[in-house]
Order: sequence, then structure tokens, then C-alpha cells
Amino acid sequence: MWIAGVDEAGRGPIAGPVVAACVALPPNHSITGIADSKQLSPAQRERLFIQIQREAVAWAIGVASPREIERLNILRASLLAMRRAVLSLNLIPQRVLIDGKFCIPNLQLPQQAIVNGDAQEECIAAASILAKVARDRMMTELDRLYPQYGFAQHKGYPTPMHLERLMRYGACPAHRRTYAPVAQGRLLTARVEVE
Repeated sequence: MWIAGVDEAGRGPIAGPVVAACVALPPNHSITGIADSKQLSPAQRERLFIQIQREAVAWAIGVASPREIERLNILRASLLAMRRAVLSLNLIPQRVLIDGKFCIPNLQLPQQAIVNGDAQEECIAAASILAKVARDRMMTELDRLYPQYGFAQHKGYPTPMHLERLMRYGACPAHRRTYAPVAQGRLLTARVEVE
């Protein structure tokens, strides 16, 4: 009986996609140090990312774009990314454990939402690592496209540096335009261009 864990990364940023991962681990794997991705250093996450991909029975990534986040809202976009991750697995799990309060809509599989699941279930913690590393890599790619924002450093989170660059350059296609700092930045840069 395969149990798959699901988690996402990127609900808090004002730019970039929200990324989910789904992982089914074998019962006797040799991976040590799996924990909630927020408790790990970038180097630990990168090491575990490779090990989890190598030893997992199945794993998959699902993404919801900034435009989908704008259209659906971040919760529904996160659940959409999670659904895409589960449906991309190369096996059908008997049960899906989801980090958070909400089950995945329109998923015809037994599922259970677990608050702080990434601290309680190893398969959810493994999913949190895959989602975080995959998203960080996507933000590094976006940094190559839009180097003026510093995406490789802050990964799209609203840091003082990111907000300052947003005010200076306005929003780019990677930004979530319905988010207040982005909407305000767009208004301010529009006003500056008019003046």
C-alpha cells in the first residue's frame, strides 16, 4: 500500500509560481535527515533532494503559474499545483497525506489533510524538500530572465531589496499582480512615467 505525501512551496512570495511535490517513500529507505524543508539549510535540502528522487518509489512536481494564482487566489492555486503533482505520479497511491487544513478538490483518492504534516509525516516532509528546491531553482532561472529584481537571492519574497526594485522597475511577468505590494508598485511606477 503506497502512501504519498504532498506539500507546496511559494505561498508567501509576491513573484514566481507556487510549486507542489508529491512523494511516496519505500518503508525501508536509507535516507537520513528528512525534515520540514524550513528546518534545513540550502545545502541539506539539495543533498536530500537528490536522495529522495533516487530512493522514492514515485515522486512528481506540480506548478501553478502567477497568472493562475491571480485568477484563483493562492489557496486554490496551491491545491491545483498539489493535484497536478499527485496526478503526475507514475503510480496510484492508496492514500494521500496533505500538509495543511484542506484536502485537494476533484481528486478521486482517499486523502487526509494534516496541519503541520511536514513535521509529523516523513513523506510530507520529503515532498516539502522537493517542492522547495524545485521552486528555488525556478526562481534562479527567473533571475536570469529578469536580473534587475534579485530573484535568485530572495526567491520572490517581499524583502526590502525586492520591494525597492519593484518600485524602481515596476512589475515583470513573474510578479503576482493582484498582490498588494505588486499592485502598489505598478501604480507608483505608472505615476512616475506620467509625471
